[in-house]
Amino acid sequence: MTLQQVAEHAGVSLATASRVLHGSGTRTVGEELRRRVESAAEELRYISNAPAQALARSTSAVVGLIVHDVADPYFGAIAAGAMRAAREHRLMVMIAATFREPGLELEYLRGLRAQRARAVILAGSGTTDAAATARLAEEIAGFEADGGRVVCIGERDPELDTVAMANHAGGGLAVRGLWELGHRRIGVVSGPEELLTVSQRLDGARDALRSLGARLDPADVRTGDFTRAGGRAAAVRLLTERPDLTGVLVLNDVMAAGALAGLRDDLGLSVPDRVSVVGFDDVPFAADLRPSLSTVRLPLEAAGEAALRLLLDPAPDTPASPRRIPLDADLVLRGSTAAPPER
Repeated sequence: MTLQQVAEHAGVSLATASRVLHGSGTRTVGEELRRRVESAAEELRYISNAPAQALARSTSAVVGLIVHDVADPYFGAIAAGAMRAAREHRLMVMIAATFREPGLELEYLRGLRAQRARAVILAGSGTTDAAATARLAEEIAGFEADGGRVVCIGERDPELDTVAMANHAGGGLAVRGLWELGHRRIGVVSGPEELLTVSQRLDGARDALRSLGARLDPADVRTGDFTRAGGRAAAVRLLTERPDLTGVLVLNDVMAAGALAGLRDDLGLSVPDRVSVVGFDDVPFAADLRPSLSTVRLPLEAAGEAALRLLLDPAPDTPASPRRIPLDADLVLRGSTAAPPER
């Protein structure tokens, strides 16, 4: 019998079953849930491997940071914040890049668990792939059962401590900023549809337009990879097929850099005289682009620092529910936005 089977039989999450049977994590479990898990374990004759757990609880001074892409300035800024906080506690941050492959995230977590890492920060976006999410949840439960801790940056697992990025609110800020400048034909250059970060930002834009009495036409959205090339190709397709658009939200700054190049060099469109562009994240190079990029600013270094501190500073009263640190977003208007051209 596996811990997953016990959790399913008891009707609880894998993490809850692990806390009851292995004493993992820093949160308490209610008496009713505890009885259900213990009863399920007895019925299924589940036996935990106590010697293995005891051995694994001897942790190292390593904290794992799992990101999508080390070349992406978004993750570089998060890593800088986490490493700055880790240095204060004489911890080493080990960074692993998944290149947005859910299977690699699972593989790295297993590897960090085998090396008895003290904790892990999951900084990459969650996925809509239910099977991949379930496999990761099981591995996280095992890691916590061995004495480790896991924190997420961005909404992923409701049972984990989370540093919540304002993705939905930021999408709304960008659209409202364009609307206030006078834009009524707004399109979106979106990222991979399976990423939760993408759906949150896109939903924020869609909800903001609805509140303004408009709608985001599916035909006004083009999808690309979260890369410069992906942003360039998607922006060129969007403005070629929807030439009446005057404002474009690009769902991250790396894509936005490619979009600016594509609009200028491939289509000969002036930014912002012909079309305004708003990015997302405010990575360090955004202000140095030509034109300088208007963007939604997220406190990326603060997110990395907050995640590291959550790992090392569990609440003294052993809270019964996960902690959540919300971080705000701001809209920064620069040279890539202006009032729309007169028609």
